Amino acid sequence: MKTNEVSRRMFLRHSVSLAAGAPILLRDAQTRLFASADPPAQTKTVASAHRSDAKVAIVSCRSYGPEVRTALDKSFDLIGGISGLVKNKTVTVKVNLTGTDFSSVLWGRPVGETFMTHYATVLALASSLFAAGARRVRLVESTQSRSELRGTLSMADWDVNALEALGKVEFENTRNLGTAKSYAHLPVPTGGYLFSSLDLNRAYDDTGVMVSLAKLKNHITAGVTLSMKNLFGITPNSLYGDEAGSEDAVAGRGVLHNPSESRKINLPGLKPGIASNDPTWRVPRITVDACAARPIHLAIIDGIMSMSGGEGPWCREAAPLKPTTPGVLIVGLNPVSTDAVATSVMGYDNPRALRGTKPFAFCDNHLLLAEQAGLGTARLEQIDVRGMELAKARYPYG
Repeated sequence: MKTNEVSRRMFLRHSVSLAAGAPILLRDAQTRLFASADPPAQTKTVASAHRSDAKVAIVSCRSYGPEVRTALDKSFDLIGGISGLVKNKTVTVKVNLTGTDFSSVLWGRPVGETFMTHYATVLALASSLFAAGARRVRLVESTQSRSELRGTLSMADWDVNALEALGKVEFENTRNLGTAKSYAHLPVPTGGYLFSSLDLNRAYDDTGVMVSLAKLKNHITAGVTLSMKNLFGITPNSLYGDEAGSEDAVAGRGVLHNPSESRKINLPGLKPGIASNDPTWRVPRITVDACAARPIHLAIIDGIMSMSGGEGPWCREAAPLKPTTPGVLIVGLNPVSTDAVATSVMGYDNPRALRGTKPFAFCDNHLLLAEQAGLGTARLEQIDVRGMELAKARYPYG
């Protein structure tokens, strides 16, 4: 087991042990949820522009074969098409390679069927993007490896040659500067909960369209990890990780979760006066700040196959879902609305639930925080759900 994997698991176990005693602290949760971090003053209501984007498609997809492309295209048609969004543009796709340990076999199934982005969804998406007129497709992720992303994916048995045969495809490991000479300084236009700005790899700024390609999963410190939580990983390890200050950094972002043991690390853009070291308070707010600084134009959530109980096999309550379940793709133009629908698909009645109610039993609700910050609506009654009926798509995660 690698050292960085040990650190990650030790941290997560610590977070879970904290959460185990959380019910004692939850009695006044509804009155204190926003008490120490009110929504940014200039965006206390949901912008009407975001409400107009509140179209979310749910489409059946039971395997990672040719039907993925068919299901994606149907999803795009249901939300009005993507040609106008991507034509002649660079499209950056943030994948989710949680932990970057491709050797894991969870419950006898490969990582793409349980907790990481599946190669088949990337191939189908890139093909669809080029068919819609995209000029360039750039795949990005911050990995726990110093290797270039193309090489990492090749070693994981991704057919990168097939991807490159589709058109101009690029790969960027965004854990540090990468191929650029400086970081992009992106302000958080809402004013931010924890950060007023973020310094990121330039791949996130030098793009016309931002796509978040996520899995349909739970998360220990965020309740759910969908299109929005996927962007927590855009923060470079070299600036926001436990080895911050080194361009060779690969260690995880424990300092973002709980900075109590790393106070010497200067996090770029951190607002003064942030006192909480509670990951279940910090992670939801950092997620919202990341999505405000780097807006998502297209949210795609892979619910073809997944897992429950957490974001990876290290989670104490990790549990398998039956093969071919939940069996859906969820696609939308607004990540808040898309994640709200996805949360409901996971069997949770209220995507806007406060801390103390599943899936946000031990953490603040980043969907509600994002809505309060003006990034979109999480109210199901305000979302235009298209394709499969929400009730028929539901697959309880517990």
